[in-house]
This record gives sequence, C-alpha cells and structure tokens, in this order.
Amino acid sequence: MRILVANVNTTVSMTEAIASSARSVASPGTEIVGITPRFGADSCEGNFESYLAAIAVMDAVLAYPEPYDAVIQAGYGEHGREGLQELLEVPVVDITEAAASTAMYLGHRFSVVTTLDRTVPLIEDRLKLAGLDQRCASVRASGLGVLELESDPQRAVEAIVEQSTRAVSDDHAEVICLGCGGMAELEEQVRAATGVPIVDGVRAAVTIAEGLVRMGLSTSKVRTYAPPREKRITGWPFRI
Repeated sequence: MRILVANVNTTVSMTEAIASSARSVASPGTEIVGITPRFGADSCEGNFESYLAAIAVMDAVLAYPEPYDAVIQAGYGEHGREGLQELLEVPVVDITEAAASTAMYLGHRFSVVTTLDRTVPLIEDRLKLAGLDQRCASVRASGLGVLELESDPQRAVEAIVEQSTRAVSDDHAEVICLGCGGMAELEEQVRAATGVPIVDGVRAAVTIAEGLVRMGLSTSKVRTYAPPREKRITGWPFRI
C-alpha cells in the first residue's frame, strides 16, 4: 500500500517531519510518500494561503507519476479536500477531520490547539462542515506561527502545553487535538502535562487511510464528488 502525504506549504523540512511522523504509525508494507507543492506559501496561516494551497496540493498529487492507494491532506483547517475527492477515486483523508473523528472515540468533548488566532475560524468552519463541531469544546491558539514550530521548538512546546492545559481545565476538554501538521511528534510532551489523550492529525489520518484501503473502499462518484465535467478551463495550471 502506498499513501501520499501532501504538505500544504512549500517548506520541505516540514514535509519531511510530517512524513516521518506518518511512518511511525504506518503498518508494515505501507509506504509513506511525502510530497511538497511546487508553488505556494512557506506556511499556511489564512484564507488566501489556504486557497492557494488547495490548488497547489491538487497539482502536486496529480503530478505524482506512480500508483498510490490513498492521499492525506496534511494541513489543519485547509481548503481543497473536496476538490481532491472529485479528481481522485482513492480515499482522501483530511487531518483536521481525522483528528476530530478519532478524538470522539476517546472522550466526550475535544479541543484543538493550533498556531495563530487567525487560523481558528478556518478550523471551526472545517469542523462545522464535517459535522464534528458539536463535540468540540474549543479551538485555542498558541500564538505561534507555523514556522516557529521548527525555529523555536521549546517555546512552541511551552505555548501548546499552556493552551492545552487551559482547554482541559477551563473548557472541560477530555481530549486534545494538535491543530497543525507541523506539531507532529509533540504528543508525549503535551500528554505528560495534561494527563489526557493527545491526537495528532497526521498519525490519525494514516490509520484511517489504511483502514479504508484494506476494506476496499473508495470515494463515491455518484453525486457530490463526481469527476469534474469536461469543459474548457482557461489558464488552468495543471491537467485533469
């Protein structure tokens, strides 16, 4: 089984970290391939960058030359998962939805701890669109930019732990979802500080994608995610 894990930004080191996290939970025989878009922002922290990433990820996935069995969109709250589902028959798993749906098996309510405050509405909207918002106690911002997760990891851990602790004590969250693909591999430190289960969306998405493939399931093509209709598209940056 081969699973493509698509970073939504153009920072290659983050792609490598996300892919490494994905491999840590992948089953024997599952190949994880991290892909980085050829264009876009070096981090996604708002609607413009998120919509740009949606096109960039579709471009990167369609350009991949080998067969694959599933795709993981490794951006928290990002746009574009639905577009990928129209273009592909294989399962497409978004890490926002993967983390939240996994958290629902572990506690009554979950909170998401993310990066900047401006990304909170994007995550809230993605959870609402997926029908997962009713079990969300809160979406909290650590105040750090995505790239600071790499440049100042100790400060990142402290900020994420602080907001996670507040989510548990003030918002009555019973599970914490790490709200950024770049937060991969922080589970143990946050779990030790909060005493609650910590869900990383990338790792959750890998287990979900593997399960869907093993069950022989694929994206439904009868209505919502039917392939795009054939028509002339002027200036389209890649071929369908």
